[in-house]
Amino acid sequence: MPDLLLELLSEEIPARMQARAADDLKKLVTDALVEAGLTYEGAKAFATPRRLALTVQGLPGRAPDRKEERKGPRVGAPEQALSGFLKAAGLSSINQARVQHDPKGDFYIAITEKPGRATPEIVAEIVPATIRAFPWPKSMKWGSGTLRWVRPLQSIVCTFGTHNEDPEIVPFDVDGIASGNVTQGHRFLAPGEITVKRFDDYVPSLEKAKIVLDPERRREIILADARDLALANGLELVEDEALLHEVSGLVEWPVVLTGDFDESFLDVPDEVIRTTIRANQKCFVLKKGERLANKFILISNIEASDGGKAVVAGNQRVVRARLSDAKFFWETDKKVPLEERAKKLESIVFHEKLGTQHERVERIAKLAREIAPLVGADPDKAERAARLAKADLVTETVGEFPEVQGLTGHKLALLQGEDDSVAAAIEEHYKPAGLGDRVPTRPVSIAVALADKLDTLVGFWAIDEKPTGSKDPFALRRAALGVIRIVLDNALRANLLTVIDLVLDGFLKIDAKAGLSPDLLAFFADRLKVQLREQGARHDLVDAVFSLGNQDDLVLIVRRVEALAAFLGTDDGKNLLAGYKRATNILRIEEKKDGEGAFDAAPDPSLVREVEESDLIVALERAETAALDAVHREAFEEAMQALSELRAPVDAFFDKVTVNADQPALRHNRLKLLAKLRAATRAVADFSKIEG
Repeated sequence: MPDLLLELLSEEIPARMQARAADDLKKLVTDALVEAGLTYEGAKAFATPRRLALTVQGLPGRAPDRKEERKGPRVGAPEQALSGFLKAAGLSSINQARVQHDPKGDFYIAITEKPGRATPEIVAEIVPATIRAFPWPKSMKWGSGTLRWVRPLQSIVCTFGTHNEDPEIVPFDVDGIASGNVTQGHRFLAPGEITVKRFDDYVPSLEKAKIVLDPERRREIILADARDLALANGLELVEDEALLHEVSGLVEWPVVLTGDFDESFLDVPDEVIRTTIRANQKCFVLKKGERLANKFILISNIEASDGGKAVVAGNQRVVRARLSDAKFFWETDKKVPLEERAKKLESIVFHEKLGTQHERVERIAKLAREIAPLVGADPDKAERAARLAKADLVTETVGEFPEVQGLTGHKLALLQGEDDSVAAAIEEHYKPAGLGDRVPTRPVSIAVALADKLDTLVGFWAIDEKPTGSKDPFALRRAALGVIRIVLDNALRANLLTVIDLVLDGFLKIDAKAGLSPDLLAFFADRLKVQLREQGARHDLVDAVFSLGNQDDLVLIVRRVEALAAFLGTDDGKNLLAGYKRATNILRIEEKKDGEGAFDAAPDPSLVREVEESDLIVALERAETAALDAVHREAFEEAMQALSELRAPVDAFFDKVTVNADQPALRHNRLKLLAKLRAATRAVADFSKIEG
């Protein structure tokens, strides 16, 4: 079957846009082909700095004939409605429509047959429309044309045909650029024209013209060559997945080279060196043991006649200048104690409604001191770390390299004689910054990290700056997830409501304290559901536990959810849940008649008529008592085991006993028994929140 080849050649496409653009091209074109009735066997898109390419394999030569049905007005509808229907359907008479019967009446149906068109004719419509409507994040116009593209579009290759014949050019025009079968090689290494036929010869033709089309292959080449060069120098490559993706989008023919810089720059912290080399020159750093080496890996887009000496020299000059700046900043920062730096925070506003950075530091220091005993930290060290935690924000190094905030403070604190745990907390209080980031485990770091994140959350909650929809400008969801991960990973037994109320004391001047704690706790519940769902847990079980109220010990909540999930995975759990659902459905119906709470009193033993009733009463008393005792001891598996004993008596009750008996007294008493079942399960969770 024929294949389609499409290439859009332009000026350089920003690396960050290439992967998304390739995906968009594939989706837009293939979706439009399917919409036109064309199926295909496979499709793949590629991107280089100068081109987007798409191959679609196994397309038919033409689209099949199609029948379309258009539903019209009801039989007997006004003449105006019938005329409009005939015009839209392309019919000359209502007699050409047929009548369809359905429960709502008789309606006219127009059936029209559309003959299939040749695939090239369809492609010639799809591709120009796709190009004109392409969803670039940013686009531009050039010259006198109207087309918008990420950078000036230079040529379009579009061919269609089978493997055993010369493909045809699919003819169309986009803003004066006619489609053809000619593309360009590497801008510097092979700048001539290349005539292509189909994808099978397109890729090797590009390869000969110094173009590696597949970005995955470019990444493999760069990584393999960089590792080999590092090994040849007796060093190890510091791998960086994000940088690898970026540099592979900057070159069409990757050439990996090694540069170096003066060893004196190694006095600057490794992270600062790596940041400046990575951000400014898009280069990889090398290390020997635990420290960086004074060499780096750069990626060139040309095979230079001098072996790359001039390219390396140029990069070394820029790296030297950048590292000179970094070294100057670092040496300047070492001369000023962090405590002295922290005074500058008094003039920096954190938020107009929440005061300055200095006022925030004071709140965090006070809170860290109070949290410290809860996490086994020294209160004095926790307070000291909190007072220095934001001081590096006003250093020269962080001003130039914001990515190293925290780490700069850590290094400076050690140089200035601070305790190791205090210095580490200055860096670690920002963690975890995301899902893949590590969680602080040192007690002082934990205390300061929790204080920092809780101050942020409570502060913005107090001024009603909560996340809405997809908007979260102050990263409050990330802060809440950070608190959750710190608490769970370190198995901290802290009551969130108590701590939240403690933080609120620092915002007493804000007249919005009432009701904030439960609302913020509900926000934590939502974030916990996200966290547990990513670990494979069910969100409805989190709801079932939170719905009991006063559930603010995250460790216990997770343990209870895990025990509940295990219980519901057993036959006893599934059957008890089914019995619970049946009981609550009956109660819901009957409570509408008798009123809410009508059956909350204890069942009357004198009204028991069936042995299954008495067995269930005894089982409920025993199970509820055992479950509550187990929950009190935090033995949640035992609590679930106690509930599992209810399965048999509940099944027997529903099998043998008529709940809605003819005698009102018996009916009322049996409904009380179901209400007692509902209450008994609440010893471990709110079963009404459980799905299924």
